[in-house]
Amino acid sequence: MGPLRPSPGPGGQRLLLPPLLLALLLLLAPSASHTTQVVYKVPEEQPPNTLIGSLAADYGLPDVGHLYKLEVGAPYLRVDGKTGDIFTTETSIDREGLRECQNQIPGNPCILEFEVSITDLVQNGSPRLLEGQIEVQDINDNTPNFASPVITLAIPENTNIGSLFPIPLATDRDAGPNGVASYELQAGPEAQELFGLQVAEDQEEKQPQLIVMGNLDRERWDSYDLTIKVQDGGNPPRASSALLRVTVLDTNDNAPKFERPTYEAELSENSPIGHSVIQVKANDSDQGANAEIDYTFHQAPEVVRRLLRLDRNTGLITVQGPVDREDLSTLRFSVLAKDRGATPKSARAQVVVTVKDMNDNAPTIEIRGIGLVTHQDGMANISEDVAEETAVALVQVSDRDEGENAAVTCVVAGDVPFQLRQASETGSDSKKKYFLQTTTPLDYEKVKDYTIEIVAVDSGNPPLSSTNSLKVQVVDVNDNAPVFTQSITEVAFPENNKPGEVVAEVTASDADSGSNAELVYSLEPEPAAQGLFTISPENGEIRVKTSLDREQRDSYELKVVAADKGSPSLQGTATVLVNVLDCNDNDPKFMLSGYNFSVMENMPALSPVGMVTVIDGDKGENARVQLSVEQDNGDFVIQNGTGTILSSLSFDREQQSTYTFQLKAVDGGVPPRSAYVGVTINVLDENDNAPFITAPSNTSHRLLTPQTRLGETVSQVTAEDIDSGINAELTYSIAGGNPYGLFQIGSHSGAITLEKEIERRHHGLHRLVVKVSDRGKPPRYGTALVHLYVNETLANRTLLETLLVHSLDTPLDIDIAGDPEYERSKQRGNILFGVVAGVVAVALLIALAVLVRYCRQREAKSGYQAGKKETKDLYAPKPSGKAAKGNKSKGKKSKSPKPVKPVEDEDDTGLQKSLKFNLMSDAPGDSPRIHLPLNYPPGSPDLGRHYRSNSPLPSIQLQPQSPSASKKHQVVQDLPPANTFVGTGDTTSTGSEQYSDYSYRTNPPKYPSKQVGQPFRLSTPQPPPHPYHGAIWTEVWE
Repeated sequence: MGPLRPSPGPGGQRLLLPPLLLALLLLLAPSASHTTQVVYKVPEEQPPNTLIGSLAADYGLPDVGHLYKLEVGAPYLRVDGKTGDIFTTETSIDREGLRECQNQIPGNPCILEFEVSITDLVQNGSPRLLEGQIEVQDINDNTPNFASPVITLAIPENTNIGSLFPIPLATDRDAGPNGVASYELQAGPEAQELFGLQVAEDQEEKQPQLIVMGNLDRERWDSYDLTIKVQDGGNPPRASSALLRVTVLDTNDNAPKFERPTYEAELSENSPIGHSVIQVKANDSDQGANAEIDYTFHQAPEVVRRLLRLDRNTGLITVQGPVDREDLSTLRFSVLAKDRGATPKSARAQVVVTVKDMNDNAPTIEIRGIGLVTHQDGMANISEDVAEETAVALVQVSDRDEGENAAVTCVVAGDVPFQLRQASETGSDSKKKYFLQTTTPLDYEKVKDYTIEIVAVDSGNPPLSSTNSLKVQVVDVNDNAPVFTQSITEVAFPENNKPGEVVAEVTASDADSGSNAELVYSLEPEPAAQGLFTISPENGEIRVKTSLDREQRDSYELKVVAADKGSPSLQGTATVLVNVLDCNDNDPKFMLSGYNFSVMENMPALSPVGMVTVIDGDKGENARVQLSVEQDNGDFVIQNGTGTILSSLSFDREQQSTYTFQLKAVDGGVPPRSAYVGVTINVLDENDNAPFITAPSNTSHRLLTPQTRLGETVSQVTAEDIDSGINAELTYSIAGGNPYGLFQIGSHSGAITLEKEIERRHHGLHRLVVKVSDRGKPPRYGTALVHLYVNETLANRTLLETLLVHSLDTPLDIDIAGDPEYERSKQRGNILFGVVAGVVAVALLIALAVLVRYCRQREAKSGYQAGKKETKDLYAPKPSGKAAKGNKSKGKKSKSPKPVKPVEDEDDTGLQKSLKFNLMSDAPGDSPRIHLPLNYPPGSPDLGRHYRSNSPLPSIQLQPQSPSASKKHQVVQDLPPANTFVGTGDTTSTGSEQYSDYSYRTNPPKYPSKQVGQPFRLSTPQPPPHPYHGAIWTEVWE
């Protein structure tokens, strides 16, 4: 809104607004969108004729030639018809008394709606409709009060020290900071050491609670009189007090407890009397009268007590009055459960009842005038020469229901040259505004009047409808307006002229005849030219009445009106521009008396920080201005021509947040003139600091027992950010360490709560990686480690410290959550089953291979076969060197049969390939051989000796690094590094290892057990070398 002006008060005196109120009104800033809606803010209880806002200034419309009319907003508002300024009236705007602001949700703004139509009187066009809202801001005009001047509390004499007893709340009709802010307890010497006061935040209310600080003795003192004081947060604050009488009584052990702290229910409007809404229930662990509970409303509004009934014994809430959602959509109240003990205890629960809409309201059609068109007795008079799409009425269609029941469709019935056009895009489905406008030109000679019927239907089931009608009377008019020969005339006129000189002469003509063509000239100058010029009504001659000064104004715009004498009179207009022809008699002038600029910190040097504008009333060189920085320390420079201020440094808000200096402006006149202005640079905050975790430390922990309840807070993360504003607003999230989804963190509070029941696999240390981010762009964040130890006790602190050290050494992308051996034990069982199955399969394959080989060898030894020549070199070793070549040259007939290849496992084949055997030669000087006897009978129990005795293969020497590739061979077996035993028969090799239930290290694989003389596979990879690592030669038969 524009600058504040003193407004005349009662008795014709001029009232000056208080400084605080003046500051509030200076903050009133309209916000209008393309839908022509504007919002103002104004404190309540303003005196009459207080300026709220100027529609002409806000929309850039001239304050002449337009008619502003208040359509909606009376009796609290009035509008100046010429300027569009909105003022308060004698009816004061009381925020607490406005119907629109009663029973609203706390925290929502109080809105007073208004509508203003704007009609261009010059162009005589269709009026515009401005929809606006005024946010009525609360002032501290109400004192907080208790419901009763005497408050009684009954406290058992054996109450524990530190026990809390709620004190009934005080109420304040004001809202926000002006509401209840603090409580204070005043006690005499006898009670000063026994009682204290604590104020808790409960459901956005400040709940005073009496603290018992000493032992009470009813026989010594059975009652105490205290004073409790309540004060609001206004400036200045308002306060009141009440007598708090504490009666010491015998004990009732347990207080009732509601099953839920908050009950929510839905209630259809128009529900019958006795309809059940919801039942609240509280339980008391006492017995007898101490467990019998009475339910009552607690500080419930009068409307709740009027509409609802609470059964004292069962807690059932039923309907006892007509419920209309259009009057009240939500019922919020508290229910008090009190036992019947000698010293009754009580509990309180919140109840929220949402009233559901029923289609019980038909649409309402309101037809009223708009702009220059007025309605009387349901009739509107419209000139026949109005343009197409001219609005003749404003139609408002509304439905008090909501949702589909309030979605209204509105149409014009019948064949008439009128239609509805939506007047505002800001309306809802339940409330729409339309212009009733013409669709074709009207002709009085054809149709003199119209009856327009408007029908509105909602979308309910079944739908409801309503109708309304308007009669339009067409009025005959003077059809032609005067026309000037030139619509714009520009005249150059020297300053310092003599009064009475002729400036210009204009002429106009009218196509009509008679009195409709007789013209009368008049001037409608702009406000600056008011009283400076005159015009002859007969001939249109314009004269100047005083001497002009170009320094005061270099041009004048005169609007010349030629009106005929018809009824009604028509008029034409023309514009005369008078340009005043120039000396250096004006100082340079800054547009503002002082400049305040805001820049972001960390901006690079030589960046623009602001721009100033300086003007000079003169022209040419007299108006050419040079700018410079006074008291220049090199921090800032200014560009001439643009007025842009540049910084020579990079700002750091944490080091300096404000810079102040002066600018000097000098014109080019002789002698030159100058001016000064102060400049203040305010450095704004940038998100250049990350949040700092204050609690908990990364090495701290907290015990979490399996009996912890769901929803219970198990830890609290707090952080700080030295930035300001949104850069210091922090959000919390769990970034890792929560694979089971056991925990959840409040995004704004940082409170970590248990979300799932604790199972056996969850026992152990849980490391939550909490990410604390600010809301800057881009955001910065810090990370905290929260250790929660799930166990019954903290008996094994050494283990816990070991787990904490391991957690700090473990990367954050690895989850530490619960007992790792729980899953490993399952995996070991699966692995053991697989190993056993694999051993059995390998044993079967080896047995099959031995059986096949044995059968083939028996076939080879079966003796002479008819037609086949027996060779005694059947089992002879394959010759090498030249002997082999010689045999090859003798032909293919002497070739020995190839040995049968046994069926072997794929892994055995790989093993044989990896082992190297060296055949020993008989040459002298070779290493000693292992000589085996070859004359064992086939029935020998040692099958190995039997095969050696019947095999013509030469003896071989087994070396540790070169095992033989024969089918009968010896294998080099590496020993494990420790605890390995090797023997014959059923003796096995075993290994031992250390194991910890809470070890997070990878366990090395145990060495497999093997039996000497039985088939086996070498496990890979081999164990690392050991200082006492030896080799065992083991014979293997296939």
